Amino acid sequence: MFTGIIEEIGRIEDVSAQGDTTLLRIGAPLVASDAVHGASIAVDGVCLTVVEHDSGGFTADVMGETLDRSTLGALATGSIVNLERAVTSASRMAGHVVQGHVDAVGQILGRDAHERWEVVRVSLPPTLAAYVVDKGSITIDGISLTVSGVSEPGEREPWLEVSLIPTTLELTTLGTKSVGDKVNLEVDVLAKYVERALAVAAATRSDNE
Repeated sequence: MFTGIIEEIGRIEDVSAQGDTTLLRIGAPLVASDAVHGASIAVDGVCLTVVEHDSGGFTADVMGETLDRSTLGALATGSIVNLERAVTSASRMAGHVVQGHVDAVGQILGRDAHERWEVVRVSLPPTLAAYVVDKGSITIDGISLTVSGVSEPGEREPWLEVSLIPTTLELTTLGTKSVGDKVNLEVDVLAKYVERALAVAAATRSDNE
């Protein structure tokens, strides 16, 4: 589990195809400083398992499904990525509950720059629209963000907006993303649990009638 608070921007040092998987070598001295074999590290919001590590970075396998369902399949040598180590029992929950399970890929539709902050609009797949609410939580490329705007229910091409403060612009890759770039999206898992609980309750009532 993660919180969506980015610890370091890493750089892809090598991308090696291994049949239907890819081996990524990521330069990241901070998150690799206490890495162990089997540790979990979120890479642009995708939970990956450390298979090798040293003082300069770590290596992780990315399976075919992850390559297809996230932006990791488009990474190349030199790409930069957001990184976060898994939480511990002593960690502060500074963001929100992030699983590292990407739900879909969105696309940056626009950036509205202000003096020291920006509003970024991102496309939202219709299947996820029900889980995103104004002032709720969303994970974009591993970053825990508050939704500052969302399209109306039933809109043909849903979208969401987030407002980025200077710290987010400076310390994450969203500060360098352009219109048209794709990003990983993970909705708040609590919304999924609520939906499931309501569906089960409704089905139970129907069976008892």
